[in-house]
Amino acid sequence: MESYQLKRPASAKKRKRVGCGNSSGNGKTSGRGQKGQKSRSGGGVRAGFEGGQMPLQRRIPKRGFTNIFKKEYEIMNVSQLEKFNLTVVDPDVLVKARFLKEGALLKILGNGEITKAITVTADVFSQSAKEKIEKAGGKAVIRTNEKEKAQ
Repeated sequence: MESYQLKRPASAKKRKRVGCGNSSGNGKTSGRGQKGQKSRSGGGVRAGFEGGQMPLQRRIPKRGFTNIFKKEYEIMNVSQLEKFNLTVVDPDVLVKARFLKEGALLKILGNGEITKAITVTADVFSQSAKEKIEKAGGKAVIRTNEKEKAQ
């Protein structure tokens, strides 16, 4: 292979230089065609515009209601708490162990059994989870939100 046979990689492709004379192939109108909205500086249509036809976003039916104040909880069962070799389990511990995302709300459900006395701090407990934790000699502590305290 000779040096003149080498091709530059696609990632190192030179940019298209427009408006540099007619001999460049991109002179005069710079590859934008003649007149019209797309030939103008700053011209073009907004996203979703379909040339005056009713856009797809407006054509499809709208149904229901989205509650923007809805609280989504990350759930954890009592059987999963059993696996931790700790006496205190709270959201901070679960974040460090990567069981929970930072700032997520935690709900403990009562699926499974627990034999250890553990103090569990969460945002919400199901009735069965609370009973099982207290029956094993532990405590179910509801976490208070700092924002609610301020109000």
